Amino acid sequence: MRLTYTIEFYSYWHCGSGLSAGGDTDALVIKDNNGLPFLPGKTLKGLLRDSCTTLLELKGDSSQAAISRNFGMPAGNPAGSAFFSNATINHREYDTILNKKLAKYLYTGLAFTKIEDGIAKDMSLRRMEVTVPCRLHGSIDGVSETDYELLAQGLKMIKRIGTDRNRGLGRCNIIIEKEA
Repeated sequence: MRLTYTIEFYSYWHCGSGLSAGGDTDALVIKDNNGLPFLPGKTLKGLLRDSCTTLLELKGDSSQAAISRNFGMPAGNPAGSAFFSNATINHREYDTILNKKLAKYLYTGLAFTKIEDGIAKDMSLRRMEVTVPCRLHGSIDGVSETDYELLAQGLKMIKRIGTDRNRGLGRCNIIIEKEA
């Protein structure tokens, strides 16, 4: 079965690429080959695994059967049956952004510095590239009918995605698309 979803971001968000822009920006957003943002399936998989584990614990289900079935188990055990696509901007918007050369407007920078005793600490200024609020679309394939509702509920529990979630970045809502 396929579970299709939309992530609606309400605040700036940053899913890091691990790259910097030298002296200008310390942390760049991950982008595809055309310079547009996306959320790697692996990132969502980790967040969803955590929320599904929490849901099962709240229901008093201490078995890891549903978790291992969908997500696999660490340390070289077989992978789970669920396959997570990258979440991307929908095709029509994607083409419009590329054709009108609008990609640069999807990003802005935030600066942070460490404050000690009310004074900015020397050499502590950091700059991070962030993506403006937008909608991304993705899917999870290979979901069993038995586990569909668990994964759908787990997705709905995710309310922040990316770096600095505890500082207000990445606020979002995940909407499950109805099956056709």
